[in-house]
Formats: sequence, structure tokens, C-alpha cells
Amino acid sequence: MFVVIRFRVPEAEQAEFALRVEAAVEVLSRQKGFVTARTGRNVDDPELLALNLEFLNIGSYRRALSPYEVKLTAVPLLSQAIDEPTAYEELSEFLTGH
Repeated sequence: MFVVIRFRVPEAEQAEFALRVEAAVEVLSRQKGFVTARTGRNVDDPELLALNLEFLNIGSYRRALSPYEVKLTAVPLLSQAIDEPTAYEELSEFLTGH
């Protein structure tokens, strides 16, 4: 399953925000079931940032949010996200021949 978390961050604050995202991903990456993470900036709206996380399943994602160090580091960051559904189950995977 994958998680898409979007944030609205003024450009002047993005360097500090990136450090917080890095710290959050670091603690999440140590949780059982974590697969990968990546961040991005919207090409049309540079203040719109996204954090994409992948976990083996919804249970591992939800459990990953429970440890103390995650609550201390990642949850405060995640609480600043745009209020919208974030967790998606994968329906299909498309591979490209690049």
C-alpha cells in the first residue's frame, strides 16, 4: 500500500521543512513493513510538496505510527499535512521499459 501526504509550505520555509521530512522518514524507515519513501514538489505550484511512503500493508503502516520515536519525530510533521485521505491500496502496477 502507499501513502500520499501533501503539504503546503512557503518556499522560504522549505529548507527547514526538508530537514524535518528527512528525520521523519528516517524513523519511519526503521519500522517493520516500510518499503520506500520519496518527496516531491508540484511543478505548477512550488509551495505544494508531497511525501510518498510505501508499506507492505495498511497494518504495517498503522503500526509504524505507534512507536514513541515516531510520535516524537514524524507525527508532528504529519499533523501539518493537508487534511485529506492519504492511504491507498494498490490496484495495479504499471512497469515501463525505460
